[in-house]
Amino acid sequence: MEMIKFKLAIVLSLCLTVALTQATDVKYCSDKSDDISVIAAKKAYAVKVKGVDISPFPITRGKETTFSISATADEGISGGKLVIDVAYFGWSIHSETHELCDETSCPVSSGNFVVAHSQVLPGFTPPGSYTLKMRMLDGDKQELTCITFDFSIGFLSETDTVADS
Repeated sequence: MEMIKFKLAIVLSLCLTVALTQATDVKYCSDKSDDISVIAAKKAYAVKVKGVDISPFPITRGKETTFSISATADEGISGGKLVIDVAYFGWSIHSETHELCDETSCPVSSGNFVVAHSQVLPGFTPPGSYTLKMRMLDGDKQELTCITFDFSIGFLSETDTVADS
């Protein structure tokens, strides 16, 4: 009986974890195709992106959100920049640049790695559809990869949910 309870607890915790994370469809900047593996083969990016996970999902204003980008590097990367542009219903509204080594462990060895960026979206962030474009540049400002993906921000903020409690 204890084993059944233990297994049930594991299944429930996995379901909750999946509910709080959302895998997002990713496209390379140079192509409109939905099949990222086909695009990667066409464009010789040194970094191939496997996917993006957003946690927690759905994104809520006033609450920290983490974007985790799973990727593979053809060669080691000693450093560089992440250039992030955000559009709201097609209008560019925000741009920021981060040191690559602040978002992942450097140096990045060839093979699999994850770039993770966490941010609290202000309470005044309008709800709706957004597009994020991320360019990864090496130390010589050469583009290693460029991806875009869409995400949405819900109507409730953290302060809205606290006020309603």
